[in-house]
Amino acid sequence: MKRLWKCGVVLGVGFIIASVGLWAIGEEKEEAKEKPERRPDVIFVPTPQDVVEKMLELAEVTKDDVVYDLGCGDGRIVVTAAKKYGCKAIGIDIDPQRIKESKERVKKYKVEELVTIKEGDIFKEDLTPASVVTLYLLPSLNVKLIPQLQKLKPGSRIVSHSFDMEGVKPEKKIEYQAKDGITHTIYLWRAPIQLEKEKEKGEK
Repeated sequence: MKRLWKCGVVLGVGFIIASVGLWAIGEEKEEAKEKPERRPDVIFVPTPQDVVEKMLELAEVTKDDVVYDLGCGDGRIVVTAAKKYGCKAIGIDIDPQRIKESKERVKKYKVEELVTIKEGDIFKEDLTPASVVTLYLLPSLNVKLIPQLQKLKPGSRIVSHSFDMEGVKPEKKIEYQAKDGITHTIYLWRAPIQLEKEKEKGEK
């Protein structure tokens, strides 16, 4: 009987170890799913809500627009655009955690019919369906987007929080003092955007 009891204990311990091993493998797979295909280009810093609203106001968003937010973070820009203006909006981010947060916000504010959240690389996205593009990226990343932004339909607006786009003169640049007490710079461009060097050539 002792021998059988010992065998039972050994088998039981073996089963527990195997179960823990399978659980750990499952956890690793889940973590692998949640890792982005490459590291995000910027650290996520949310735009204050009143700055979001000022950006959309500067872009003159209407219900007929399609707003693209590149690096959508927690989805506050696309959700605000849909909720306030009733327009369609698409948020794109490479980080699965940000995608999860964005989808939760979309559900919370019940704008699922208007807002789409996509996990992807913003530099590989076709932006031509957009009539408004919102940015909160570094200046070098704004410049990297120029070839895509040059394909936007005439009249489309590009609005950026804090950072400009070297070589492309903005139509407007405003200083906005937000509720957080900080003065935020917002830039606006309108398609077709043209590099300043190209403008100089055209004027000669």
